[in-house]
Amino acid sequence: MKKIILSILIILVVTIIGGLAYFYSAFNNFAPKDTFEISQEHSIYFNDSYTEARAEFRKASEKIKYVFPETKTFSINVPSQIDNDLTIDFCFIPGTVDTSKIIIISSGVHGVEGYVGSAVQLNIMSKFIKAELLEKTSILFIHSVNPYGFKYARRVTENNVDLNRNSEIDDKLYATINKGYPEVYDLINKKGKVNTNSMANKFFFIKAINAIRKATMPVLRQAILQGQYQFPEGLYFGGKKAEPQIESLVPIIDSICNPYQTIFAIDLHTGFGARGQLHLFPNPVESAMKTRMETLFDGYHIDWGDSDEFYTVTGDFVNYLGKINPEKTFIPMTFEYGTMNSQTTMGSLKSMHIMILENQGEQFGFETNSDSTKVKTDLLEMYNPSSESWKTQILSTTNDLLEKVFLRFSETEF
Repeated sequence: MKKIILSILIILVVTIIGGLAYFYSAFNNFAPKDTFEISQEHSIYFNDSYTEARAEFRKASEKIKYVFPETKTFSINVPSQIDNDLTIDFCFIPGTVDTSKIIIISSGVHGVEGYVGSAVQLNIMSKFIKAELLEKTSILFIHSVNPYGFKYARRVTENNVDLNRNSEIDDKLYATINKGYPEVYDLINKKGKVNTNSMANKFFFIKAINAIRKATMPVLRQAILQGQYQFPEGLYFGGKKAEPQIESLVPIIDSICNPYQTIFAIDLHTGFGARGQLHLFPNPVESAMKTRMETLFDGYHIDWGDSDEFYTVTGDFVNYLGKINPEKTFIPMTFEYGTMNSQTTMGSLKSMHIMILENQGEQFGFETNSDSTKVKTDLLEMYNPSSESWKTQILSTTNDLLEKVFLRFSETEF
């Protein structure tokens, strides 16, 4: 009997050790692989810095202006304590015949995501700005809504504010209580300098899996990602008031959109979802708007934020554009380009850990330069993958979708 019990204990110990070894390796060596076709044609739209991306956007805008002289290009400065050369850039191309519709395409709301957002905009400017489309609709490009985050490789603003949780006409947003956030605060907001090789970081998955066990992944994901307004140093902080550029956009958007009755807004993001996949990811909306969105994206899957894999947010930017124009027919859509397979448990844990370490480093510093370099490299790779295969895939997918969607928008009476 003793031998049987001992054998069972040995098997249990071996199983536990084997499981830990598997998860340790899977977590610490997590690196999504791409097998998509590579095309050098697409890589030309990707730039290595905010300054280069802005210069290319301005250059592309001037090329459009040469062909369509009514095009208007301009910039607004975003105030900063450390940098006096942060701008949001605009390219507005009025329609030539029908003046009832406008498409708005914004990038860089989450600064570091601006690398990809800018590339998608440059791709659209090169391939889709043609006389046929402009006969039916006007187009407004908004480049780098969060230039500080883009330039300094942060998701948030200089004030640690997530603009996609900060965008609202009504100040009541900033009094919102995310009841689930305090429950996960200690898990996601670490104190002290970052040491990437600490046991706590190497075995982060154990604590995270235990949190998932208690709350389930959908509940945990919603509590963390929804947005919070209580902890300025914490992840996904939506601010205590509107950030300067959010306020500055109101008269600009109001003035440009004034002649138009129907507005189609696309906001470009990266990081969440299946690797290389373009997710259509709006917040839940009222039924009439939902019908318009389903008409426009017929044949494509729309995740309404109510599945186990996704979540809803407060103060999102794309719906803010509609709130500036409440009397208009409005069709919002967030394009989310997946990078980390965050619809899986391991991808979600890895993404969360990168975000935790980056924010911890910004708040408390890093133990060594190598810790700082690793965390910042991981964050950049998470939101701006270096893979040429990935870049080809997301631009090819975008082009295929927009060929249909732009045509539908221009020809459909909503």
